[in-house]
Amino acid sequence: MNRLYDMEPRVMDDEMLKLAVGEQGPRDEARQLAKQEGILFKDVLSLQLDFQNILRIDNLWQFENLRKLQLDNNIIEKIEGLENLTRLVWLDLSFNNIEAIEGLDTLVNLEDLSLFNNRISKIDSLDALVKLQIIYLRRFKDLRTLSLSGNPVAEAEDYRTFICAYLPDLVYLDFRRIDDHTKELAEMKHQCSVDELKHQESLMQAQLEDEQARWEELEGHKAAFVEHLNGPFLFDSMYAEDVEGSQLSHLPGVGELVQTYKDKFVIVCLNIFESGLKQQEKRKAELDTFMGCVQEAIQEKQEQGKHKIAKFEEKHLLTLSSIRDESELTNFEKKMAEHSEDITELVNVLVTLEMQLVEQLEETINMFERNIIDLVGLFVENVQSLMAQCRDLENHHHEKLLEIAISTREKIVKGELDEDLPDAVRPLFVDKDTIVNAVGASHDIHLLKIDNREDELVTRVNSWCAHLVDKVSAAEGREERSQEGRLRIPPDGPAAVCPADSQGRDHEEPQAREGDQPVRRPCAERAGQPGVQRPPGLGLWPSPPPDPRTSQVEK
Repeated sequence: MNRLYDMEPRVMDDEMLKLAVGEQGPRDEARQLAKQEGILFKDVLSLQLDFQNILRIDNLWQFENLRKLQLDNNIIEKIEGLENLTRLVWLDLSFNNIEAIEGLDTLVNLEDLSLFNNRISKIDSLDALVKLQIIYLRRFKDLRTLSLSGNPVAEAEDYRTFICAYLPDLVYLDFRRIDDHTKELAEMKHQCSVDELKHQESLMQAQLEDEQARWEELEGHKAAFVEHLNGPFLFDSMYAEDVEGSQLSHLPGVGELVQTYKDKFVIVCLNIFESGLKQQEKRKAELDTFMGCVQEAIQEKQEQGKHKIAKFEEKHLLTLSSIRDESELTNFEKKMAEHSEDITELVNVLVTLEMQLVEQLEETINMFERNIIDLVGLFVENVQSLMAQCRDLENHHHEKLLEIAISTREKIVKGELDEDLPDAVRPLFVDKDTIVNAVGASHDIHLLKIDNREDELVTRVNSWCAHLVDKVSAAEGREERSQEGRLRIPPDGPAAVCPADSQGRDHEEPQAREGDQPVRRPCAERAGQPGVQRPPGLGLWPSPPPDPRTSQVEK
C-alpha cells in the first residue's frame, strides 16, 4: 500500500480545504473572480484531497452539496466525518489504512464506493464481523460500484460470490462487471442466509415504520397541545414523585380508592384530548379557508388586471400604427395625448384593482383573526373547565384518603388494626399531625402537577395564537407599506406623465416654450420628475408599453 511515511500526518483544516477548492475551481479570469469574491464550500460539487497525508477525515460539514469526494492515497484509519454529505454519490478511499466499513450511514445517495488497497481484514475465511460489514452496505440502495480488492478480505475463497449474493444490485465489483452467471451462482449458494436476512430486514423495516408512525402521531398531538393526555400519563406523573402517596397506598381500602380515582381522572384527560384534536381540526380548517380566500381574491384581481391589459394592448397596437402613419403635427400631438390618456386610465384601473384587493384582504384578515382568537378562547375555556374537574376529583380523593388515614391511626392506637402495615409506613402514624401532613403533602404534589399541565397547555396555545396573529398582521402591514408611494400623480395631472423613449430621443414639451419654439429636453433629464411608478404589487401591473414615438420621424 502506498504510504507517505516521509511526511508528517496532516489535518483537514480550512487552509487545506480552501487551497484544494481554489486549485480545482474555475480557470483564468473566472478563477481571479472567484479568488476575489470567494467560493462557498456549500457550492462545491467535487473535491479532490488525494496524496495529502491526511490522518483523519474532518471539517467537511460545510460541503453539504458535495457529490464527488476523492480521499485516496492518504493514511486515513477510520471512515468518519461524512455525516453531512448526504448528496454524495462517488467516494474514493483507496490506498488508506481503513480496517472497517462504517461511518457511511447518512450517505443514502452513494452509488460508487472504492476501498481498494486498505486493511479490511479476514480471519481464515469471511468471519462474522466482515460479513456484518458487507451486509452494512445493503442499506445503500443506489450502490452500483464497489472496490475492495487489495484488502485481506478480498483474498477469502468465498469473497466474490458472497458480495454478489448480499449486494445483488451491484453492477461492478473490483473494476469488473458482474455477469449474470456469477449472480445466479451466488444466489443459489447463499439463498438460505439471504432469505433469512431479508426476513430480518423486513421486521426491522416494520419496526422503523411503526416508530415513525408513533412519532408522527405524537407530533400531531403536540400540534393540538394535548400530547400524553390520551391515557394515564398525567395521573402516573402525579404519583411518580409522591413518596407519601406511594406509602399511603398500602393502607386498607386505599388501593380500590386510587383505582377508582384513576379511572375517573383518565376519562377527564381523554375528554381534554378529544376536545384538543377537534379544536385542532377546526383551527386547521379556519386557516385553510383563510388561505383559500386570500388566493382566490388575488387570482380574481389578477385575472381582471390581465383582461384590462389585454384590451389595452389590442388598442395600443392600432394606436401605434396610426401614430406612425400620421404626418400632421397637430394630429400627431392629439393622438399622442389620447394615447397618454389611455395609459393613465390603465394605470388608474390597475391601481384601483390593487386597492380593492388590499381592502378585501384586510377585511379577510380581520375576520380570520377574530375567528381564530374565538376558537382558541373556547378551547382554553373548555380545558380550564375540564382541569377543574380533575382538581375536584383530587380534592374528593384527598378527603377520602384523609378519612381512611385518620381511621387507620385510631385503629392502631386502639390495637384494632387487623392488617400489618409495612415498616416504611408505620412512622407516618406516630401522631395525628404527621399523618395529616403526609396526606396533605401528597395532595399538594397532585394539585401542582394538574396546575402545571394546565398552565403549559394554555400558555402554548395562547402563544401559538398570538404568533399567528402577529405574523398575519405583519404581512398585512408590509402590504400596506408597499402600497404607499406606488402611485404618485404629478402636480400637473396625468397629462404630465410621459412614457420614456426607448431610443433616448428628445421630446417636445408644448407646455414649456421659449419664444415660439418648443423646448426639447431628453427624457433622461426629466426622469426625476414625479410620475406613475410601476409597483411590484401582486402581479396586476403590466410591463411598460412600447413608446409609440420610437419609430416616428420628427417633424
